[in-house]
Amino acid sequence: MLKINQALSPEQLLPHIKRLFEYSAQKIRSIEETWDSRQGTPVFTANGQYTLRGWTEWTRGFQFGSALLQFDATDDSTFFDIGLQGTLNRMAAHVSHTGVHDHGFNNVSTYGNILRLLREARIADNAHGFAETCRMALKISGAVQAARWTPLPEHLGYITSFNGPHSLFIDTIRSLRVLALSHQLGHVLMGEQDEKISLLTRLLQHAETTARYTIYRGEGRDSYDVRGRTSHESVFNIRNGSFRCPATQQGYSPFSTWTRGLAWALLGYAEQVEYLETLPEAAFECDPGIFNGDRKNWIDRFEDTARATADHFLECTATDGIPYWDNGAPGLAAMPDWGDQPSDPYNAHEPVDSSAAAIAAQGLLRLGRYLKGKGADKQGEHYYQAGLTVAASLFQAPYLSTDENHQGLILHSIYHRPNGWDFIPPGQKIPCGESSMWGDYHARELALMILRAAQGKPYYAFFNI
Repeated sequence: MLKINQALSPEQLLPHIKRLFEYSAQKIRSIEETWDSRQGTPVFTANGQYTLRGWTEWTRGFQFGSALLQFDATDDSTFFDIGLQGTLNRMAAHVSHTGVHDHGFNNVSTYGNILRLLREARIADNAHGFAETCRMALKISGAVQAARWTPLPEHLGYITSFNGPHSLFIDTIRSLRVLALSHQLGHVLMGEQDEKISLLTRLLQHAETTARYTIYRGEGRDSYDVRGRTSHESVFNIRNGSFRCPATQQGYSPFSTWTRGLAWALLGYAEQVEYLETLPEAAFECDPGIFNGDRKNWIDRFEDTARATADHFLECTATDGIPYWDNGAPGLAAMPDWGDQPSDPYNAHEPVDSSAAAIAAQGLLRLGRYLKGKGADKQGEHYYQAGLTVAASLFQAPYLSTDENHQGLILHSIYHRPNGWDFIPPGQKIPCGESSMWGDYHARELALMILRAAQGKPYYAFFNI
């Protein structure tokens, strides 16, 4: 369980954040200078060097998005140029990609960040009008993502994972951001006979389906129903829309919690309540079949979901806030006190996953800020201080990578433990010492959030475009 530092402030983390972005600059340059884009997308490191793994190219946006975040934090225009040119030259195929559930990862991290910087007047549009290119990209991306759809009874449905129409992944909850931005830009999905399909409706339906079937409530659904626990995947019978079972691809078991999936849920729902709070009551009448189209009922539902996942994360992490990759991983039986002491990335039994910590910490900060804004100061402070505590652990040894020969920024990230894809260094029994494109991106995003809070700058939110 996390031991929360109640005295920590964003300002106290500034020296760590400054150091992080100094190392970050060197690592972005190293990847830019050495990576051959013709071979695909950098995914994770092996022996300190970024390499690829053919599954889907879901990390390209994190590569160029990292450069945009670096510019945001440091005002070094070199990195904006890397991010802009990478986006314009390499990301178009991801806008029209019909085979994945990852549009929010790829396209909000790139096109979305560029529009946000434009809105803040940090950059200026050029003669070629890249701003309109970014708007068009997000409009189309949101519609393409929403078209990958399996309808269910009771006004529900979901964006299908790359496994097929029967499959709902927990990861997709953060990909919903691209539907939100497309809707915000005035776009709809056009269906058969010119049916205009609301992207907000599909966002709400997917989020409720995930909340209902992929996130546990502690209500006796099965023998492993623990409040806030998540499964990686939910499987449905596509003939009649019935839920069949939980499943997993990257976790240990459908009945244990893959902690990066838990982190996606925590951050995804925290962001959604922030976004939904900006919408008027009338927007929720897009589908009165759920919660009577009532704004408060929708927001309360997703706030409760965010709090449940946050509480479970705090309970199933080490005392420094860095979780092991799955809280039911069998090797943890050989480490009976793992939850009562700081994480040990070099242990002989089970790896930690620093990327889960980076994602979850941002969710904790967002949830805490949201609750404080509603007047729930005590609860909000609890989550906000938890987020700062996790960040403090990530931004220093043994997690911050200070080796100039290592291309990763945050060490001890895990990709796919069941498939054995992660590099095990000589002399070690488990994967450790490596980084991932999503872990590095979310660490930068987390650092930027805290930096802006400490400096009194505008709040970092995906919908501020």
